[in-house]
Amino acid sequence: MNKQDFNEGLLGFLDASPTPFHATQNMAMMFANAGFIKLDEVHKWELEHGKKYFVTRNDSSIIAFTFPHANNYTMVGAHTDSPNLKLKPNPILKNDGVVKFGVEPYGGLLFNPWFDRDLSLAGRVSYLDSKNLIQDALIDVKKAIAIIPSLAIHLDREVNEKKSVNAQTDISPVLACGDSFNFDKFLKDELLACGVEDVVELYANELSLYDTQKASYVGVENDFIASARLDNLLSCYVGMLSICTIDEEKPMLFIASDHEEVGSASTSGAGGSFLESTLRRMFGDYEAYTQMIRSSLLISADNAHAVHPNYPSKHDKEHAPHINKGVVIKVNANQRYASNSKTISRFMNIASSLDEPIQNFVTRSDMGCGSTIGPITAARLGIDTLDIGLPTYAMHSIRELCGSDDAYSLYKILLGFSE
Repeated sequence: MNKQDFNEGLLGFLDASPTPFHATQNMAMMFANAGFIKLDEVHKWELEHGKKYFVTRNDSSIIAFTFPHANNYTMVGAHTDSPNLKLKPNPILKNDGVVKFGVEPYGGLLFNPWFDRDLSLAGRVSYLDSKNLIQDALIDVKKAIAIIPSLAIHLDREVNEKKSVNAQTDISPVLACGDSFNFDKFLKDELLACGVEDVVELYANELSLYDTQKASYVGVENDFIASARLDNLLSCYVGMLSICTIDEEKPMLFIASDHEEVGSASTSGAGGSFLESTLRRMFGDYEAYTQMIRSSLLISADNAHAVHPNYPSKHDKEHAPHINKGVVIKVNANQRYASNSKTISRFMNIASSLDEPIQNFVTRSDMGCGSTIGPITAARLGIDTLDIGLPTYAMHSIRELCGSDDAYSLYKILLGFSE
């Protein structure tokens, strides 16, 4: 696969995955098309060497793996969730002649970029059918149905000097005039558009707003890719393609977990049991399981802060990655990242053999350091782990920016681990 085809596929994947549910569904379809066999956690597994499998949990996390006789796995970890605005259970607000959505921030999002954007709605809806069974369906409205209008500068003369956003009162998207909007009817119509006709009663939902602007190239020479949810669907795409490309006789596992942006402490997050229980079912004997863990490597792939050209002082100048200059190895002395000299050296060795560039990131010593799934998984499993990332601007904005070279470089490095 060349870089152009790789990036075109990335743009399509980003646009088709407005929520973790949709991202997981899209990856599941990719795996099925690539010959992976679907497993169900509820049923007994009968795994056969030489075949490849995938399994999902909560419709929002997914694991795919090959199952050769070898046990020295290269595991690639990413996360499916991104900061967004989620609808509250009773979301309809009516005041001052309009209908609004009541929303709750999910994760550490930047509020200001959400204003004056064309917003749509997507997620999972649970309902009761005529057989008295609770069913789930995914919806994606796709068209722009809401907007969060800014307050005019005439009414806030100091807005350009200081701007604070109240998460309860200032970010409710407007979706209609008057007061006749019926939310239940709206959801039923969306379900019907998805082919779901047998809806007796609507129950709960997990719906998120998203920007309808498509992922695209930016720059006079297409140096950049701009999109929502680059953190961390970018890594999901790279990991998915990597395991679909390698031979099934090569030991590789890919996991994309939900809820990283809120701490990973859930049944489908990296702090939960999903990966461990999958590995224990793959290697039922404790001795074999332990040998596999201690001979394998987890590559935790998330985004990394590229040095911002307008704010270079926010970075340690000796560890300030640039966009389109290669994959970033993330290091933190206090174990906010799980990289150590041994895991770093293994990655450097593969990258060097392929002539692929790498960079280093260490946050400024006078600033706090974020974290990701790497330390969480390393502590839970005892697996040697490396934290890497793809350099990005505007992380956690409604629209983020990455390079058009870096993801493809990581793809080639991950394939190098299978050689």
